[in-house]
Amino acid sequence: MSRGVKIGLIVGTVALVIGGAVAGAVVVKKKNKAIEVRMENVAKHDLIAAVTASGRIEAEKQVDVTADITGRILNIAVQEGDMVQRGQFLIQIDPVQFEGAVARNEALQASSQASLIQARTNRDQAKRALDRAMEIRRTAPDLISPEAVEQSQQGYDVAVSTFAANEAQVEQSRAALKEARDNLARTRLYAPMAGRVVRLAVEVGEVAVPGTFSKETALLMTIADMSTILAKVQVDETDVVRIASGDSVDVTIDAYPDTTFVGKVTKISNAAKLTQTAAGAQTGTADRAVDFDVEITLQNPPPDIRPDLSCTARIITDTREGVLAVPIIALTVRDHEKVPNENDKDAVAAPPEDSLKKKFKKRETEGVFVVREGIATFRPVRVGIAGDEYFEVRDGVREGETIVAGTYQAIRELKDGGKVKPAKEEKNGAKPEATAS
Repeated sequence: MSRGVKIGLIVGTVALVIGGAVAGAVVVKKKNKAIEVRMENVAKHDLIAAVTASGRIEAEKQVDVTADITGRILNIAVQEGDMVQRGQFLIQIDPVQFEGAVARNEALQASSQASLIQARTNRDQAKRALDRAMEIRRTAPDLISPEAVEQSQQGYDVAVSTFAANEAQVEQSRAALKEARDNLARTRLYAPMAGRVVRLAVEVGEVAVPGTFSKETALLMTIADMSTILAKVQVDETDVVRIASGDSVDVTIDAYPDTTFVGKVTKISNAAKLTQTAAGAQTGTADRAVDFDVEITLQNPPPDIRPDLSCTARIITDTREGVLAVPIIALTVRDHEKVPNENDKDAVAAPPEDSLKKKFKKRETEGVFVVREGIATFRPVRVGIAGDEYFEVRDGVREGETIVAGTYQAIRELKDGGKVKPAKEEKNGAKPEATAS
């Protein structure tokens, strides 16, 4: 091997060693680099726990006016938006065929009553004939044969039966006449309650039909009592258990963007309302959202409010005043060692090797990263209600301690015992890092 080749090999080896050392130094430096985080001191806050749900505005009382008979509409006496009083005339349906039915049944009733009178006369006559036959048989049996007495008895029995049949026909004709008159009366529709006509679904000339199979087809108009207004919203099954009757609510209506209305929860449905989710509709599966209807009574609704307006309700479920709190973003989940104690029956009963395994058994625990002298230590906490930005802390941290409060990406990458430093925006006037007592 020539001298030049040897020198080349030595130089290459040295370069590789130096390169590896530099790369290792870079890795170590990067590993020990402090993560920029946003810090915040644990302090007391006033918290409001709320459930937000969307829905629509409805009147507490509303009635759908439908037809009980089939007929063409001849007249509509009101317009959509009109105020009506109970008993006010609304719609006239063509009464011609029903007037004919009334006349026909009146004639049938007159005929049946005449037949009843004739049957009564025949019954009375048969009764007198029977009485004479019975009297002759009692006083002079030789003057009348037994067959004549028997025929008189049969004639009377037939007359009584005919009279009873005619009485039933009269009752039948009377009932048919009443039904015909009721149908005729149904051709004129009146307001069942006082309120506003919020929907008029038909026009003059259309045919009104009974709602035997389809309520939508039979609907003529809707009258609503607008004195009491409800916001009917759908609340998810995970939130409905937090709501109670009487909870105060802030309601925003899309039609009134600059106004917030106050209300109270007055009714929570017991049965769920199943609706297909968007994911289920796209994939064709049976995924369903389980929602519950919650009714909220508005205290001072606007006078010109209308049903079916979209609204959003913020239901206040709980409040806390002056409690220790941490930012919602600060709460994270980490694997935390479960420390065994003397009361751990499983650890006492288990073999030694199993006990060693359980000693270092980890489980996911909620907690925050507490900062002291640039080191972030994960500490489990027990939280209470959640406000808009903060969680109530019941145990785990003390007031004044510094915790990592952001960013989300920094908290996600942070490890227990990792180095941290204030983010750039905190260096120029942010909260100084506090030392835990």
